Amino acid sequence: MTRPKSPAATLAVLSVAQFLIALDYSIIYIALPSIATELSLEPALAQWVISAYAVLFAGFLVVGGRLTDRLGAKRLFVAAIIGFGLASAAGGIAHDGTVLLAARGAQGLFAALLQPAVIGLIGTTFAAGPARSRALAVWGSVGASGLAAGAILGGVLTSASWRLTFLVNIPLTLLAALGAIIWIHTPSSPIASRVPLIASALGTATVLALVIGLTLGTDHPTAAAVSLVLAVALFATFVRNESRSRNALIERALRNTKSLKIGAAATALYMASVGSEFYVLTLLLQSQKAYTPLQAGLAFLPLAVLVTIGNTAAERSVRRYGSAVVLAAGFTIAAAGLLWLAVALEGSYAGSLLPGLLLSGFGHGIIYTCMFIIGTHDVRQEQQGTAGALLTTSQYLAGALTIAVLTLVLTDSPGPTEFRTAFLLTTAAAAAGALLALRRYLVVADDEVATDLLPDPQHLIEQERCPK
Repeated sequence: MTRPKSPAATLAVLSVAQFLIALDYSIIYIALPSIATELSLEPALAQWVISAYAVLFAGFLVVGGRLTDRLGAKRLFVAAIIGFGLASAAGGIAHDGTVLLAARGAQGLFAALLQPAVIGLIGTTFAAGPARSRALAVWGSVGASGLAAGAILGGVLTSASWRLTFLVNIPLTLLAALGAIIWIHTPSSPIASRVPLIASALGTATVLALVIGLTLGTDHPTAAAVSLVLAVALFATFVRNESRSRNALIERALRNTKSLKIGAAATALYMASVGSEFYVLTLLLQSQKAYTPLQAGLAFLPLAVLVTIGNTAAERSVRRYGSAVVLAAGFTIAAAGLLWLAVALEGSYAGSLLPGLLLSGFGHGIIYTCMFIIGTHDVRQEQQGTAGALLTTSQYLAGALTIAVLTLVLTDSPGPTEFRTAFLLTTAAAAAGALLALRRYLVVADDEVATDLLPDPQHLIEQERCPK
């Protein structure tokens, strides 16, 4: 396979795109109250500014992964990043709720096409082993930092105008699109096979029904129940079709890849723990402690810094100890930080909240890097796009479920008891992640560590030919 002429430039372009996806997920939380006030949105409708993105994003990820593998990652990347920029522009100039929700849904759809294209390009640019682990560490560092930076920028930009939280995406999309056209060089291979339309429709409808059911749970329990029952029925039909179809949406070899299963579980527990920390912290700071949007955004700054440090530490540690060990350490540190926040949330920021933010941020950075290294490790290059889509689907489905549960726990007027319970739930998810990673290590410890430490295969061949 012909490699891109500049892997470093390719990684830079992909990191910009990943920063954009992560930024857009978290930047909207602090801006939401201002959006609801200016556009006169009822609370139930305002929540759909977040949910419209999440529903379309989660629903079309697997289809985006299959299109990446079949049509070409670069082609889909350029189209998706341009579409994302146009949707962001529409959201930034929206003057009523309908247009804004449509723009958010379009952002989610194009992000669903963009995310697997990004992971697919990493998989085809960097060989499995140390090279890909280093690339994923850099990419993961940018992505995790984007989640934290979104909260900070959300506060800074909202203090001027919430519209800037949409318009800030435009220069980033232009930069990524131009960079892809100039620097990413991949062979223009023909479509290997048709995209399975029936399986795609069933898979997408299943995820849409599930996410909608979870989102509606608090305000419309009857509609939520109907959506969840429909999701179960659609899933059963999807599984039946996958087992019989000659052109499955998720190929059998991919379904049987153990590292992908572990990675999907890790991404789910990541989102149920530190991934949902932003939601609880935003509510705590603004509703309980009466922070302004700018103050709340700046309060996330130490967490953002530690996320980046955690990413850097993870990249170095994986090469020495193996990804499963480092992932377990990340989840353990994150659990300690979240537990600290649960215990000390009523104190001052510097004396009580800050230590928890530093610990959870450091663990966050480690987890984000390791879960994708594990999840994509044993996946063939031609399936990297679909594998990345499955990992991200697991991540955001878990996010939708967790937010639904946390919304029930926090109620309309949460107090210290409700916030403490919410943080304890995220702590439990992080502890479960540590146990998952330890199980992975104990079952395949020797193989895992050896694989992560292997040098490039060509180097081994040369050593074989030219022994000292």
